[in-house]
Amino acid sequence: MEKFEVIVVGGGLAGLSAAYTLAKEGVEVLLIERGDFSGAKNVTGGRLYLNPVRSLLPELWAEAPLERYVGQETITIMGEAASVSIKLSSESFRNEPRHSYTILRSKFDQWFAERAAEAGAMLVTKQKVDDLIWEDGKVAGIVSGEDRIQANVVVAADGIMSLTTERAHLREEQKPRDFAVGIKEIIELPAKTIEERFNLGDGEGAAQMFMGSLTKGMFGGGFLYTNRESLSLGLVVGVADLMAKKPPVEAPELLEEFKSSKEIAPLIRGGETVEYSAHVIGEGGYKATPRLYSDGILVTGDAAGLNLNTGITVRGMEFAIASGVFAARTIKLAKEANDFSRTSLAHYQELMQDSFVLKDMRTFRDAPSFLENPRLFSLYPQVVCETLEKLMTIGEGPKGKLSSTAMREIRRKLGWSWLNELRGALKI
Repeated sequence: MEKFEVIVVGGGLAGLSAAYTLAKEGVEVLLIERGDFSGAKNVTGGRLYLNPVRSLLPELWAEAPLERYVGQETITIMGEAASVSIKLSSESFRNEPRHSYTILRSKFDQWFAERAAEAGAMLVTKQKVDDLIWEDGKVAGIVSGEDRIQANVVVAADGIMSLTTERAHLREEQKPRDFAVGIKEIIELPAKTIEERFNLGDGEGAAQMFMGSLTKGMFGGGFLYTNRESLSLGLVVGVADLMAKKPPVEAPELLEEFKSSKEIAPLIRGGETVEYSAHVIGEGGYKATPRLYSDGILVTGDAAGLNLNTGITVRGMEFAIASGVFAARTIKLAKEANDFSRTSLAHYQELMQDSFVLKDMRTFRDAPSFLENPRLFSLYPQVVCETLEKLMTIGEGPKGKLSSTAMREIRRKLGWSWLNELRGALKI
């Protein structure tokens, strides 16, 4: 029976970070990816917050295929017949080192896979892991078709629906409310057209988040990121809300309506859709994370539920990279001690707890509960749009005080219940 020191299941950012770091340290590692290539199945919107992971893999970023640094942030609240946008254009975002970049995961992951292979990792694609090998109650390898391959440690990096984590008995039964469906299109446009439409400088990019009527009152929202010569456009809708919606609504139909809206149609005019993808996304936050380690196994990235949606930022890629690096560091120490038990691998949990990953996940642990409020995606956006419309409309008669007009509109439409919901918002 063939054996490797480490087997990594999944070739996304977490798996590649683990494999690359291990290979650089001289650890024998096999990475198995189910897709045709790393990045083939990814539906991430396409934004990497670089500052948290810059020092973890410092040698990579100068050559990494990053698209545009984000110099502009926009949040758009969509009502039924109006929308409100808040735009932040910041010089601090434009200064070096840039804090975030848009990326195309298909391109980025393939490039990262090449770096991992160059470092010495063995990568196998188009291969599915079917089960785990157990010896004396410990994970001791994987089963792939008719192949049984042993390992000292298996790294689960196989995404939010991780079968590896499930078969290792590290995750409790998952609930529909902990997931959303993400749908994304890549729309090609010339670089000059993108820069003119979004008022961008050379190499500069924009990120825009949308909430409100586009999801028909369901949990979720839209996103748009500018790449060098394309736009990443998509939306996310809660699985539980889609299941409960009467009459049923198909997520692809919502995306088509979103594309034809007055907020989006002018931005994508003349573009050609060259890629379409859909996938399940984790939304459970800190409370939905599984156990991260056991005898002979570590759990990373999406498989560990390392996704964080606060309503104005959506994070996950930097969590995945960091978790892969910390898993590799833990395994290196375990190899030196020749101890791959849960006691030894518990060091991974310590590294994660001391890092920005679990600190940020804990800080915003109440965000998923707050975002379950359906009024955030229906009534509140409508009230914001209608109130601003009232404030900015000049009628035939005298105009009332702005403060009185605003409070009257808010009380009439929301009563005083919004105060309790504001207290919930302050928790995040």
